[in-house]
Order: sequence, then C-alpha cells, then structure tokens
Amino acid sequence: MAPAIIGIVLLASTYNSFRLTSLLYVFILLHCIVLMIGGHYTYAEVPLFEGFERNNYDKVGHFFQGFVPALLAREILIRKQVVNGKAWLNVFIVSICLAFSAVYELIEWWVAEATGENAEAFLGTQGYVWDTQSDMAMALIGAITSIILLSYFHDKQLNKLND
Repeated sequence: MAPAIIGIVLLASTYNSFRLTSLLYVFILLHCIVLMIGGHYTYAEVPLFEGFERNNYDKVGHFFQGFVPALLAREILIRKQVVNGKAWLNVFIVSICLAFSAVYELIEWWVAEATGENAEAFLGTQGYVWDTQSDMAMALIGAITSIILLSYFHDKQLNKLND
C-alpha cells in the first residue's frame, strides 16, 4: 500500500501549487482503492477473484498502473507544454507508463529477493511464468484505454483550468 500512501502525500503537498483536474483526482482515488484492496488481502487472495485457476486481481492493479498514470502524464505534459502534437503526446504517455511499469516490476523483484521465502506471496505470480510480461501488457492496455476513452473529457477539464 506504500505507493497509495506516497501518492496521497504528494497530492496533498502539491494541491495548492499544481491542482489537478477532478477527473484525475477521481481516478487516482480509484487506483488507491485498488492498491489498498490488494495490500489488504494480497493480490493473489482477493476474494472476488477466487474460484478460478489463478486469482487475477493483480491484473486489475496493473491495468490501473497504466490507466491512471497515463492520465497523470497526459495532464502534466499538456499543462507544462512539453510535447507538441497529439501523436507524439500519445507516444510519450504510453512510453512513460511502460517505463513506470518496468520500474515497478524491478522493485517487486528486489523486494522479493530481499524477503526470500515470502517472495511468491509478495509477487503473486501464482506459478505463472509469464506474470511479469503479462503485468506490463496490462499496463500497456490500461494506458492505451485511458488515452482512447478519457482524452475528450480530460481536454474539456483542462480547458476549464485555463479559463
């Protein structure tokens, strides 16, 4: 749950100096809830996802790991005028999300190495050899979905911030 707590502290400390759109705040809250549920039960044991060959709640988490950071990256890149052109904007957003996902997978690996015998419970791979790759694929799908579904609504809210 550390990422959710760190995120909340960052949002609180930047609220007055760099207020985000309400759309982004709502999705950050949803992402925090997903992280906290996973932290409470462990990602491999969330009750709603029981009864299948594998508990895939971690895939929900990794989808949100692409979906919400895509919106955050989009807002920062647009408001700071870092990128010109929608095509390049979308390339950078997806690249940032994939980089973030890769770093998260590396952190999972390092923590698993440090904890030793509890690594399987922490990683939540549940014996799935392609877990890391499928986690990153879910983040990719989340980032692309976010761009496709939310850009129009996000632009409307960004325009209101500029008025």
